[in-house]
Amino acid sequence: MDRRERLIEAGLALSSELSLEAVLQRIVELAVEITDARYGALGVIGPDGRLIEFLTTGVSDEERARIGDPPKGHGVLGALIRDSAPLRLADIAADPRSVGFPQNHPLMHSFLGMPIRSRGETFGDIYLTEKQGALEFTEQDEGDLAILAAQAGVAIENARLYRETQRRERWLEAVSEIATAILSGTQPDEALTVIAERARELVGADLATVAIPEAGSERLTLTVADGKGADELRGQSFPIEGSISGEVVSTGSPIALEDISKDPRAYQPVVRIGRFGPCIFVPLMAQGRAFGTLMAANQLGGEVFDQDDARLLQAFADQASLALEYARAQHEVQRLIVLEDRERIAKELHDGVIQSLFAVGMGLQGTAMMSGDEDLARRLEGAVGELDRVIRDLRNYIFGLRPGILADRQLDQALRALGEEFQQRSGVVTVVDLDGEIAAQLAPHAGDLIQLARESLSNVGRHAEASTCRLSLYRNGHAAVMEIDDDGRGFDPATVRRGEGLTNLEQRIAALGGEVAIDSSPDEGTTVRLLVPL
Repeated sequence: MDRRERLIEAGLALSSELSLEAVLQRIVELAVEITDARYGALGVIGPDGRLIEFLTTGVSDEERARIGDPPKGHGVLGALIRDSAPLRLADIAADPRSVGFPQNHPLMHSFLGMPIRSRGETFGDIYLTEKQGALEFTEQDEGDLAILAAQAGVAIENARLYRETQRRERWLEAVSEIATAILSGTQPDEALTVIAERARELVGADLATVAIPEAGSERLTLTVADGKGADELRGQSFPIEGSISGEVVSTGSPIALEDISKDPRAYQPVVRIGRFGPCIFVPLMAQGRAFGTLMAANQLGGEVFDQDDARLLQAFADQASLALEYARAQHEVQRLIVLEDRERIAKELHDGVIQSLFAVGMGLQGTAMMSGDEDLARRLEGAVGELDRVIRDLRNYIFGLRPGILADRQLDQALRALGEEFQQRSGVVTVVDLDGEIAAQLAPHAGDLIQLARESLSNVGRHAEASTCRLSLYRNGHAAVMEIDDDGRGFDPATVRRGEGLTNLEQRIAALGGEVAIDSSPDEGTTVRLLVPL
């Protein structure tokens, strides 16, 4: 009767706990209490059949530290995992399946093991040793432990459901916060920071990072990092080729690792900075293709992530992709608004102001021809010349607003026409070598690229004293390269005063997220290389 009362009390005690960690610890403590065991442990079994958690009672923290790493599920413990059936032994060492005890482990003889089932599967096992007041555990001990294990299964299921409910509530709050940040026009980096913070909190990770490609290179950069060591990791870059993130990007599938520090694919300099152990990588997707990764990591010796963590992290990666795509779309909308406004102004100037000025000029020129006063005719011709200059200036301004050369042409056709015009005007033999596919991809930036090419060719005509020039457009990894090179007199970049032309080039290419590089030496020509991310 006393044992039954204790079992009822144990069931009530377990049902009152909602924290899974607290439930597991309480189970092993009650098992020791009911069976009069000296030592008790509860092992949680992972998907691969190995122990991923090992809780104990009867062993002090100092003793556990001296023993070393917890067991993984070999020997007698492994037999209980494989058979998933009760196991009672008078002496562990006498069993042929025993593999012995590690150094500094307390001596143990009698043994009683019982599986715990939850959701129709074996969740883990209870291990009891050293029956107090007897040489071995009894059949009644085994029956009582079986009842406790059944109660434990129900308590574990309740705790897991409670944890999932809490996690789902936090997930909904986090999604709402992220959606608000995205729709309110928050900068992409700020939105990604919120995503990394919430992802890290929900999966219980030490660190979360977002890695996206560098413009014009074959590398990924940790643009966002949150958690332990975040300040050291933020801004670190590593090659896409041969890295785990690169594999995730190429396959579009997540990768989970128990210890990344032992994986040969990992970029170890970054791993060492973060002291990473268990990690999980999920892809950032846009238009059906992966372009970056969201990673959650625990430090060496930390808890391994499960499938639920992977699903949750993938949901946050989808949010991160949405933030980046929304920011890109907003930028494109703003760019189109500006372009439409500039197009309208250019059209009004061309069709209205210039035509009116041209008509005035024609009238003045006719008046000058009919005038018998030579001095008046000269003055009128001077006014006509001034009007011509104003018209030219307006046309140049219009070309800045809307490159007229693009009127009825694709970008590649416009660049070829620009090369022909430059050759006719300057006398410099100009070769145009373009990749039509890349030109098509760059169509949204056609206006900027025409202006960049025009400025670069203008510099060749004014300063290079070149006989030949080449205008090229080609792909280099994830970037497009527009290159203008000449065989002119060149210069030493270190000694030449920086002009407004170079500043304009840099500002315009920076607005596209690209960069400019200039190679030149005296008597060896000049190459202007403009990189634009695709």
